[in-house]
Amino acid sequence: MTAGVLSVGSYVPTRRVSNDELALTMDTSDEWIRSHTGIGNRHIASDDEPTSFMALRAAEDALARAGVSKEEVDQIIVATITPDYRDFPATANLVQRDLGVPHVGSFDLKAACTGFAYGLAVGRGLIDGGVAKKVLVIGAEKLSAITNWEDRSTAVLFGDGAGAVLLGSVDEGRGIQDSILRTDGTGAEALFMPAGGTSTRFSPETVPQDLFLKMDGQKVYNFAVRVNVEIVSELMERNGLTPDDIDYIVPHQANFRIIHAAARRAKIPLEKYYLNMEEYANTSSASIPLALSEMDRKGLLKPGMRILTVGFGGGLTYGGNYIVW
Repeated sequence: MTAGVLSVGSYVPTRRVSNDELALTMDTSDEWIRSHTGIGNRHIASDDEPTSFMALRAAEDALARAGVSKEEVDQIIVATITPDYRDFPATANLVQRDLGVPHVGSFDLKAACTGFAYGLAVGRGLIDGGVAKKVLVIGAEKLSAITNWEDRSTAVLFGDGAGAVLLGSVDEGRGIQDSILRTDGTGAEALFMPAGGTSTRFSPETVPQDLFLKMDGQKVYNFAVRVNVEIVSELMERNGLTPDDIDYIVPHQANFRIIHAAARRAKIPLEKYYLNMEEYANTSSASIPLALSEMDRKGLLKPGMRILTVGFGGGLTYGGNYIVW
């Protein structure tokens, strides 16, 4: 037996903001956003929907779809860069509390847009190592809370939401077969929040804009294309796979241009990539599980399918997983 995905769940805020709506308050247009990113809409959480709330709803959805009671959960991992509280308690602790599962371990994992790929690898390790039998791995983000809505270069890119998987033991030959987790810390300030940590503490002189995320778009784009190809190619090589063997590649939903360029460079048909950033925009840690949940609801995921995930983003982190569904 090995660790695999038993079910997938999701939660998306009701409020849906189109490109046309954004164009009412900033110098942009639907045509510009679509042509540069492939994004058409994003969902924005209300004040009553903190990250823990969305994570909880996604977890409950995953449990319901698996037909598994919450009492069977051993560990909760929440991948997020937008926690309810800046440092502690962990958002996963709040999910554990609100789910009502005492004596369950829980912790946050901060790897930005690669957070879910990291979470799958850690969850697999907990199960294969005998520490846990069932693990909830949740990617949840409220990026609207750290987005500067006056900065067109970033405001059009991000949305809110949560996705979750329930991991447990599956038959040999299925499950999470391989993971690659990497970092290029030399690019840490290409996508980051300038203020609020121990080296950049809040002060009366803190510029308000430094409390929002900042991005060097060109540097992040070049990095993302390169590592997307690297991770997909290496996962295939390590596991004796060719593009024909892969049913779907589920990438971090950052930008259509990134995926298109990576697919062309890797010589993999674009049709192999599942994309849904048109509806949800970039939801960081939540983007891959949101995509998996949508695929599952559409009936696209069948037992035995070979799936690759690939994440890339702030940190700069990157990585991916090879899963036999």
